[in-house]
Amino acid sequence: MNNTVQAIPVIDLLLSFVPVLLVLGIMLAWSLKVWQAMYALARMACQLVLIGYLLVIIFETKYSVLVMCVLSVMLVAAGWISLNPLEDQRKKLMLPALASLLVGCGFTLFILTQAVLHLDPWFHPQYMIPLAGMTLANAMTSISLAAERFDTEVKRGTSPEEARVIAMTTGMIPVINALFAVGLVALPGMMTGQIMSGISPLVAVRYQIMVMCMMFGGAGISTACYLWYLVPKVRAELGSKA
Repeated sequence: MNNTVQAIPVIDLLLSFVPVLLVLGIMLAWSLKVWQAMYALARMACQLVLIGYLLVIIFETKYSVLVMCVLSVMLVAAGWISLNPLEDQRKKLMLPALASLLVGCGFTLFILTQAVLHLDPWFHPQYMIPLAGMTLANAMTSISLAAERFDTEVKRGTSPEEARVIAMTTGMIPVINALFAVGLVALPGMMTGQIMSGISPLVAVRYQIMVMCMMFGGAGISTACYLWYLVPKVRAELGSKA
């Protein structure tokens, strides 16, 4: 196998925006929020270019403090974004969301990096940061879905305990769908990247199994922790109103 990844010239990379322009045209014709999509695309490109330069520096660091600072920023950003559906409650729910992500993703990441990969040094940035990013991103999405659904169910008059079950089910839908689809409908990004770089598909499969377990565990524990906090809180609020 060829162990080099083909570099993409900038002019060729621009061609990847052709389908994007088509979708933007459809959104414009249908009077959708095209400017929001354009802002998101521009922000995505800027963020990735910036992080690309930063990772070159971070991956060469020998200081665990720098890696922990990066992980802290990622954690805070994930907590903030996870509460987008509940902007009016963000201030009072931010700390529980952060704590839930820290417990769920932190525990899962510790198991994978120290017990499965045996990183040396323990904070090896080239592994720690990408894995943390994948874990936090999936847990963030699960918490976001669960938080919105829990709030909706409580407002409908559903009991907190029943709302928790419904919210947990909703929050885990993307992760469970990903488990069903992996290898059958799609080859995930990490596995695809490894195969394209020349690594044996059998080795890439092991890493992908690890990643899928990480995604499921991080999202499930984080969402459960968040909902465990909400149930007694909401029950107490309902009791005080009775």
